Amino acid sequence: MQQISKMEDTTIFYSCLSLLFLIFAFKLLFQSKPRYKNLPPSPLSIPIIGHLHLVTPHMHRTFHNLSQKYGPIFSLRFGSRLVVVVSSSTAVEECFTKNDVVLANRPTSILGKYFDYNRTTVSSAPYGEHWRNLRRICGLEIFSTNRLNKFQSIRKDEVKQLLEKLSINSLRGFAKVELRPLLTELTFNTIMRMVSGKRYYGNVETNEEAAKQFREIIAEIFANGGVSNPVDFLPILKWLDNGAFEKRVSRLANRTDEFLQGLIEEHRKNDGSQSQNTMIDHLLSLQGSQPEYYTDQIIKGLVLVMLLAGTDTSAVTLEWAMSNLLNHPEVMKKARDELDAQVGQHRLIDEPDLSKLEYLQSIISETLRLYPAAPLLVPHVPSSDCTVGGYDVPADTILLVNAWAIHRDRNLWEDPTSFKPERFESHGDGGDHQLGHKLIPFGMGRRACPGMGLAQRVVGLTLGSLIQCFEWERVDENEIDMKEGKGTTMPKAEPLVTMCKARSVVNIALHQNV
Repeated sequence: MQQISKMEDTTIFYSCLSLLFLIFAFKLLFQSKPRYKNLPPSPLSIPIIGHLHLVTPHMHRTFHNLSQKYGPIFSLRFGSRLVVVVSSSTAVEECFTKNDVVLANRPTSILGKYFDYNRTTVSSAPYGEHWRNLRRICGLEIFSTNRLNKFQSIRKDEVKQLLEKLSINSLRGFAKVELRPLLTELTFNTIMRMVSGKRYYGNVETNEEAAKQFREIIAEIFANGGVSNPVDFLPILKWLDNGAFEKRVSRLANRTDEFLQGLIEEHRKNDGSQSQNTMIDHLLSLQGSQPEYYTDQIIKGLVLVMLLAGTDTSAVTLEWAMSNLLNHPEVMKKARDELDAQVGQHRLIDEPDLSKLEYLQSIISETLRLYPAAPLLVPHVPSSDCTVGGYDVPADTILLVNAWAIHRDRNLWEDPTSFKPERFESHGDGGDHQLGHKLIPFGMGRRACPGMGLAQRVVGLTLGSLIQCFEWERVDENEIDMKEGKGTTMPKAEPLVTMCKARSVVNIALHQNV
């Protein structure tokens, strides 16, 4: 009898599941009747899931291939959600000029609900008064020239620590080194010292294990970020897995919140007894005068965005840049000659030098062109119906900009797949990066990345120091593998392993006061 009862329960379960599936299918079928006569062209879709089967680890490449067939503006269905992909520089310019305010929203997601404090951070908040206040705080209190200058010594010291590690085995000859972990530690330590005043890697006084755990959380966020989660587009999946994905995200978010709250409490206990020059200290001082707005949650959200946006992206860009330079030694030599002429061998490069190192800036621009850390940028959502390139884009559509494809458009760039920093030299002052609709690694419009200035300083100073202080060679005659790995920041598939030999300037640099 018990077995029969279990069989009946199973039958009822699958009957209910089938019924729900049919209801959802009919609802989707009737709702999918187009209310708009001029939607962008679209490939054939699969019932229920739409085009979710096209979601791959390298969606920017998949979308680029589709654009070759359906045009630079095409549409997809992720479940019941319309997605429009833009791969045209003129359409992008239209998006963020004529439609800038309309497209200033972000899509909702399970990840945003938990990690972004229910979409209240500057990266995910809906466009409105709250977001404008957050953006103002970023502009004035975090990323202003004045604030960034106050942390210049931190960035310089972290670069010096990197040079010390590299020089340990390379003072007497070439030594093999894997750069990825060193670059990741540099960017994480730099942001953490700016935020909290503490180094987490390479400091016995801090818990390095806590940093590793938080790095794992960041990796998990990037692995599940963007628009790659079917659960966000097919709610039935949430029911089928009994909410397992959402529970996992919730647990990770709680761990993140505990880490960030711990940073705040540690600085709150100082109560002015120590120097208050960190971002948390500064924001807590503002909390004292405006407690109704500078809440702990707002502060944690700002810190989280800095850590997410300022660590992996810069480290990934530096690894791609060094990989390109090793595959093009003539570019490396030209960059070193510029450094020797403009800075010399008597001192280490400093941030004020960056503005006169035009070829170094061209190398960075070319790296960002070929390997943008956000190949599809951050998704946008129109708050009302609009048109892009003559096509209807309904409200609540997810709009994706394929920056990777635009950066490799043959109509915009000569020999677009080749690494040629000289293409920027002819225009002066970094060249084409002034034409924002052609080179858009940091996005465009009012929701462009507010940390662009910090990223340029970190990448410029670090890359310049590596070129100035070391000779670099590949480990063998084979070129560096330039395949892309998985992740929203488009890391290299294979970590960069190379040979380096210290130049004479290293000895001077290591004894130089920061």
